[in-house]
Amino acid sequence: MPLKVVDSTVSSFGGMFEKFRSDAPNYKANFILFLADKDPSTSLSWCPDCVRAEPVIYKKLEASPEDVTLLRAYVGDRPTWRNPQHPWRLDSTFKLTGVPTLLLWDSNNQAIKARLEDHEAHLEHKIDALLSCK
Repeated sequence: MPLKVVDSTVSSFGGMFEKFRSDAPNYKANFILFLADKDPSTSLSWCPDCVRAEPVIYKKLEASPEDVTLLRAYVGDRPTWRNPQHPWRLDSTFKLTGVPTLLLWDSNNQAIKARLEDHEAHLEHKIDALLSCK
């Protein structure tokens, strides 16, 4: 089975995350990628770290021989993300500090098993390590 990708925003995340959690046992690896919205004028993310990391993450996840699902969670535009009261910054499960953040979701314990923060999410060997600890 190829990589399954589902997109969500802050407003749609609750429902999408519940579906992701219920479907997670059907996959060998389950990831959540928090990333910045695309700038409508350029069709690129406003976040340079996201622009650098996204192609590497997708390449690695698509190359996995396992069944993998990816929930992409868009944090919003730059002013929305910069707000210290952003819901994912305050969320006790996710505790986001930067984007992109790639999380490996443990479907058995319904918890984060491992994570790559913004400064490391583009590193192929780190993504490989995340894939191997599923």
